[in-house]
Amino acid sequence: MARIVVKFGGTSVASVERIRNAARHVKREVEAGNEVAVVVSAMSGKTNELVGWVNEASKFHDAREYDAVVASGEQVTAGLMAIVLSEMGIQSRSFAGWQVPIYTDDAHGAARITDIDPTELDKRMSAGWVPVITGFQGISPHGRVTTLGRGGSDTSAVAVAAAVKADRCDIYTDVDGVYTTDPRIVPKARRLTKISFEEMLEMASLGAKVLMIRSVEMAMAHKVRLTVRSSFDDPDAPQIAPDGTPGVPGTLVCDEDEIMEKQIVSGVTLAKAEAKITLRDVKDNPGVAAAIFGTLADKGIIVDMIVQNIADDGATTDITFTVPDSEYDKAVKALEDNGGRFEYARLSGSKGGAKVSVVGVGMRSHAGVASSMFKALADKGINIQLITTSEIKTSVLIDEEYAELAVRALHTYYGLDKQDA
Repeated sequence: MARIVVKFGGTSVASVERIRNAARHVKREVEAGNEVAVVVSAMSGKTNELVGWVNEASKFHDAREYDAVVASGEQVTAGLMAIVLSEMGIQSRSFAGWQVPIYTDDAHGAARITDIDPTELDKRMSAGWVPVITGFQGISPHGRVTTLGRGGSDTSAVAVAAAVKADRCDIYTDVDGVYTTDPRIVPKARRLTKISFEEMLEMASLGAKVLMIRSVEMAMAHKVRLTVRSSFDDPDAPQIAPDGTPGVPGTLVCDEDEIMEKQIVSGVTLAKAEAKITLRDVKDNPGVAAAIFGTLADKGIIVDMIVQNIADDGATTDITFTVPDSEYDKAVKALEDNGGRFEYARLSGSKGGAKVSVVGVGMRSHAGVASSMFKALADKGINIQLITTSEIKTSVLIDEEYAELAVRALHTYYGLDKQDA
């Protein structure tokens, strides 16, 4: 017997019919003798509708009332799921975040979980009940409902799993696992059997949209094993792992120690709409980088890749970095109107770049991964504009028109088309 937290995203609970299908997955786990808790998102599109209503009511609304309205979407889903499970003969009860309780800070609209009291959930699960918990929300120190922001339901599920000491947390979504790259770009992309927390974190930050960054960070911190699987699979079908053996379908996201054979490269990611900005001949004084990026941070602009080149005389430097295309004009204006915080000779830049990355924990122990990546791109005539690296990833900025060609070339070059991922 295992203790499992299962989470269903918005597309998985978009209608009563889909909620009933999701409930069949829960029933299968209960009938297998497992203790189960469920975390649900709002029905697909419902949160956007609620946000629209709030903005229609007032563009200058109180964030506390925004949360009170937006949090209602998950409450509807939780109640419906509990009703459907009860109809199937499974003892179930819905819990809003404040009823668990899930404690958060008071940053309304983007709150962070500070603690969860598992007492009531433990009692219910041990007695054979299935608690259905609203994702995306909690309660502030002042007793107000809070919402967790983008990816909040995934984060809620991982936090609940950590609190009740679950054996794993199953994230049900509209895809059946984590792939070596986007199958829409590379039809030969393969589903990974296992991927480490670090690799998943890198892939999430580099453009893969299967799991949200915050949830992976929390899972890594608390050692919560995740599986990514599809709610649209037949709940009554035999449970077959990606390697064809009986087991849990989907991709297991786990500690690196659980992965016996580590691939040099596990995946290739793509993020489009990247803009490049270069400041030429910046006066290289102490604190100049802090001034430049502080100016952008003050405007809420997120900077990604950064490369700095110092002149031979050490008096000036060129600084190049990327921002989202949508932030390009805002970033240029902020740099031009910097109030004398730093000096530079000229500014140049362009939109329409793409960041292509290769990720793999095996890169730690294999030399030459970066150089082989550059060779693979050069063989296709693709020019590299910027390069950044970490211990388990290498990223390059290229023209967006070559983005998909680059992904396909690298996917083939590292054998991801053929290997048993």
